[in-house]
Amino acid sequence: MSLSKTLLTVTATAALLAGCTMAPDYKRPDLAVSAEWPQGQAYAGGMSDPQASISAVTWQSFFQSPQMQQIIQTALENNRDLRVAALRVEQARAVYRVERSALVPSVNAGGSMTRQGVPENASMTGQEMTTSTYSANVGITAFELDLFGRVRSMNEKALQEYFATEEAQSAARIALIAETANAYLTYLADKKLLTITEDTLKAQQESYNLIVRRHDLGISSLLDLEQARTSVETARANRVRYIRLVAQDRNALELLMGAKSDEAALDALTLDTVELAEILPVGLPSAVMLERPDIRQAEHTLQAANANIGAARAAFFPTISLTGSAGLASESLSDLFKSGSSLAWSFVPQITVPIFSGGRNVANLDNATATQKIAVAQYDKAIQTAFREVSDELAARGTYTEQLAAQTALVTAAGNAYKISRARYEQGIDSYLNALDSQRQLYNAQQSEIAVQQERLVNFVTLYKVLGGGKN
Repeated sequence: MSLSKTLLTVTATAALLAGCTMAPDYKRPDLAVSAEWPQGQAYAGGMSDPQASISAVTWQSFFQSPQMQQIIQTALENNRDLRVAALRVEQARAVYRVERSALVPSVNAGGSMTRQGVPENASMTGQEMTTSTYSANVGITAFELDLFGRVRSMNEKALQEYFATEEAQSAARIALIAETANAYLTYLADKKLLTITEDTLKAQQESYNLIVRRHDLGISSLLDLEQARTSVETARANRVRYIRLVAQDRNALELLMGAKSDEAALDALTLDTVELAEILPVGLPSAVMLERPDIRQAEHTLQAANANIGAARAAFFPTISLTGSAGLASESLSDLFKSGSSLAWSFVPQITVPIFSGGRNVANLDNATATQKIAVAQYDKAIQTAFREVSDELAARGTYTEQLAAQTALVTAAGNAYKISRARYEQGIDSYLNALDSQRQLYNAQQSEIAVQQERLVNFVTLYKVLGGGKN
């Protein structure tokens, strides 16, 4: 039999003897949540077509402002956490390839030379002699016949862990998109707060200057003067605070972007000009659960734990490994590959039967089974958490529009009240305290309006994220 035929026979025999795995049949757990989203007054206006899916929505079509798209794209290209997530995928892929390689024999080629000196008293011819032996062989070392599926179970475990890592990268990508967008919205909101604070400080400084003149003329009291000074210093303190927050917001955004920001691009938008796709296809809970990468990650982790049970079960059965080689041997290197060379071969099957292991195999199986049950519980928890996150954002989506409209009306009313109070004070009808109180109410109403405006936009971004992030 030729060398190639010998190796082919060994490899084919190993492939035919490889059996199925002993892992339990995998069945996806039932969804541990309701089949429909919550209903009620909070969700009025918050739903869209329940049959539609977000899977076709790209992040570019959701974040419609070009400046925001540029910022998010910079983060996707440079963010270090996302780079680590991508490298972990490469790492998991390499681990899977290592496990997969155990399914086929490892064939190695080798060559050797032996030179031996034989003394006279040990030589069969009675003469001192030197012998040389040259050999070249190809062999298989300790290839395990996977009769009970241990190797295949470990391969499946590594494969599912690789898939889970890929889904973790997708989840990290979606989270980065949402986090970058929200950080930018925070920056824009604090910039707007800084602007209205500077306007308020300017108005209060003008009021203070007016009261100083009135006090010098004996028209206003010292109390009015000190109250005006209090409002000016309060506005000045708020201005410095928002200057600090805007700088810190920019630092946080640049950390997410992984690069220095373009000031012109950052300031090209305001909180009032940000454009987002306000209508998102919500779909049904079952569809959303299947589209979220963190849910898919949890399911792959569960499948990996399921495969690990197969490997633990296989440990109770015999392990059969093959070691073999075939090659040529000759007393002369020049004659090694000639027709007169001798065929040298070896075939060493080995069987290991577990008899007593101190309970190790039982403990490993118990551990694998418990790990699988933990994975089921974690999968259910991931489903329930996702359901709650989407439900919360739908409730917010159904209420923020109405809240913002009410807050805007409050700002208008507070502005009118301040104008009237200021006019009444200047005409000597009311005390300055009433005008000061009206101004504080206006400032507070403006701050609350900006906060609700920001929260409403953040709600759209977060809803996009918790629905699965669409097509990315």
